[in-house]
Amino acid sequence: MNRDEVRARIQEVGIVPAVRVSSEHVARFAAEAVAGGGIPIVEIEMTVPGAINVIQYLVENIPDMTVGAGSVYDTETARRCLGAGAEFLTTDGLDLGIIEFANKENVAVWPAALTPTELIVAWKAGPDFVKVFPCAPVGGDSYIRILKKAFQHIPLIAAGGVNQQTAQKFIEAGASALGVGGALIPEDAIRLKQSDRIRELAQRFVKFVREGRAHLAALRKAIPPAT
Repeated sequence: MNRDEVRARIQEVGIVPAVRVSSEHVARFAAEAVAGGGIPIVEIEMTVPGAINVIQYLVENIPDMTVGAGSVYDTETARRCLGAGAEFLTTDGLDLGIIEFANKENVAVWPAALTPTELIVAWKAGPDFVKVFPCAPVGGDSYIRILKKAFQHIPLIAAGGVNQQTAQKFIEAGASALGVGGALIPEDAIRLKQSDRIRELAQRFVKFVREGRAHLAALRKAIPPAT
C-alpha cells in the first residue's frame, strides 16, 4: 500500500493494535489473532525481540495486513523496518528526525506528542497523524476533546489508556483512531494461547469505533450550523 492508502486504512478502521510482547513467535501469534478478528493493521514495537523479522514474516504471510513499526528511535532502524516491508512508522515521543526520514521515503508516519506545543511542532513537520500519548494520565477522552477544539485540522490517534471502557469515549471526543495494546492483546491471553479471545476483543473494539463514530455523527447532525 502507498502512503495515501495506509492513511485511508487507518482512518477507515480506526484501530492500530500495538504488539509489545516477549518474542517473535508470540508477536506473530498476536498479530494473526488480531487480523482474524477483523483488524487488518498491526504495529510491531521495536521492543519485541526480532521485531524486524516479525514485520517481514507478516508482510510475506498476511499480504492483506497493513504492517508498521512502532517505538522507532533512529533512522537506521527505520530504514531496516522499511526494508522488511513496514508500511508506516511511529514513535513514542516527538522525533522530528523520524518524520523527516519518512517524508523523504514517502512513508506514512505519526509521532507521539502530548502538549499543545508538541502537537503544533509535530504537525508542522508533516506527519499523517499525531498520536496523543499517554492519554489516560492527562485526562483521557476529556483531554482529546479539548485538543480537538483547538486543533480541528489535526487527525489525532488516542493512545495510552485505551480499553473497553474508554474506547468509544475517545472516538466520540474526536479521535480519528485508537492505539490499543494490552486491552486488545492481554498478557494472560498470550500466555494461554487464547487466539479466540483476542479475536473477540478485536471485534469488540471495531464495534466501539463504529458506534462511537455513529454517535458523533448524530450529535453533529443535531447541532444547527452557526449563523
